[in-house]
This record gives sequence, C-alpha cells and structure tokens, in this order.
Amino acid sequence: MSQGAWVPTPEDLRHFRETQQLAYRCCETIAGELRPGISERETAALMKTWLLDHGVRDWFHQPFAWFGPRTSFKGFDGLRHLGGFNLAFYPGKQRLEEGMPFILDCAPTLGAYTADVGYSGALGHNLLVERLMDDLLAHRNLIVEQVRRRLPLAEVSQSVDRLCQRQGTLPRHKAYPFEVLAHRVEKLGARDSGPSLARFGVRNIATLMKNALVTGRREGWSPLWSSNDRSQHAPTPGLWAVEPHLGLRGVGAKFEELLVVTADDAYWLDDDLPHVRRWIARGLVSAPARREVA
Repeated sequence: MSQGAWVPTPEDLRHFRETQQLAYRCCETIAGELRPGISERETAALMKTWLLDHGVRDWFHQPFAWFGPRTSFKGFDGLRHLGGFNLAFYPGKQRLEEGMPFILDCAPTLGAYTADVGYSGALGHNLLVERLMDDLLAHRNLIVEQVRRRLPLAEVSQSVDRLCQRQGTLPRHKAYPFEVLAHRVEKLGARDSGPSLARFGVRNIATLMKNALVTGRREGWSPLWSSNDRSQHAPTPGLWAVEPHLGLRGVGAKFEELLVVTADDAYWLDDDLPHVRRWIARGLVSAPARREVA
C-alpha cells in the first residue's frame, strides 16, 4: 500500500456519504423544477442557492449545467477549459426545450468532506438518454470489478473505452481536463469555507495538486485517473470520484459518484443513488444489500 495516500475511516465514509446524498438531492430537486426556457446559467445558480441554503460554504467546484448537444461536450477540449481559458465548459445561455437532454453536476464540501456528482435526464422523454443511462450500468459494474482485481487504473480506463466502442458510444469524459475518468477526493481540514477561483474551490484543488506534484509523484501514482501512462499503476487506496460520460448522436449522459478503494477491495460508497434506483425500477439490477461503513 502507498504510504502517502490517505485512507478514510468508517466515520469519514459516513460523512462523505452524507455529502454525496446532499449533492444528489440538490440535483434531483432542481431537475424537478426545470421548465422550457430556463438557461444553463440560471439552473446552475438555482443549484448553488439550494446548496448554500443547506449549509454548503465551500466546493470542489460550483454547480455546472449542460443542455442539449452540450451534454455530449461537443467542441469541449480538455486542458483548454482550465482556469476559464475556454468558457464553453461553463454554464451558458443555452436554454432548455421539451425533450432536450440535460446534465447537472455539483461538488459541494461540508467541513472536511467533499462529494462530486453528476445527474443526467431529459425534459420529458428522450430515447437516447434512456439508452445511454441503461448503457452506463455496464460501466459501473466493469469499473468496480476490475479495480477489485487490482488492474492498473489506466487499464481499467482503457476497458471503459473498449466497452464504449462495443456499445457504439463515445467516451466523452475524454473531453474533461487531463481526459480523466476519475479523480481522487481527499479529506480536507475542518474549516467550513474557503475561497474559489474560476468556480473551483482553492482548498480542494490545492490538495489535489499536492498529491499530483508531491506525494503521488514521489510514490508513483497519480490523483488523476485516465487511460494515459500516468495512471499505469495499481489502484491507490482512498476515495475516487468516478464519472463515465457517454455520448451518442449529440446526446450525452453520465453518472458521477464516490468509489472506495482499499488495499484489497473496492466498492461504491452508496447504492442509494438516482441512477441505481432507476436501474432497479427498470429491472436491470436487483436491489443491493446496504454496506455498513459506520
């Protein structure tokens, strides 16, 4: 096991789960309020207000919203979005229409604990969104199974790429900065708030960069999980925010949730999440037994 990688305690996991549940409640609540004509920027503001009203004072990143073809990240290109150099990544003027897909994404911090979630849907019915959400189940199963087998993280991400190819979809998470499938989430100091820069929380980003530039580099692992060579290492114990993002014919859908990695196991922090409940309701998966972490 890496000596520098932080490993959460059962009490830590309980707090991370509570933060993740809060983030998903925000997405579900605001999704239920969406109406034709609302813009991405207005939606992200509603999400931020909801989270502030529920005690959030810091972020990994403030809320994002993407509508229509922007859900497939068409024209988005990784590194050029960092620091606001390309504003296409940020909530814009795109307005929602009936049948249009949407993705809501938020990453609130409560004290020392951060969650990063993604919620996909459509205003009304959209067959492509339904198909992509069904396809995502195989990715969730594949990722945890291969991490349990201790495959190098780059190989797990490459398996996701190949699964997309078999499904006839595009791995649109490659449009994220550094083409990440996932990034580490760390326990922070106990402060309730911190400054933000270009919608990203300084405390969280500083911790991630410390791992990238100091601990991870010294010990041979990266806090940014992708198909690239820097992730050609065994799964590092800790928490990872995993976000497979599929695209098909101008429509995108994803989930994002916390994966717990230990020295000899891996499991999703919580199965009581909107996308899992959807798969259960559709008969695609059985209701899982709840894992007690505290």
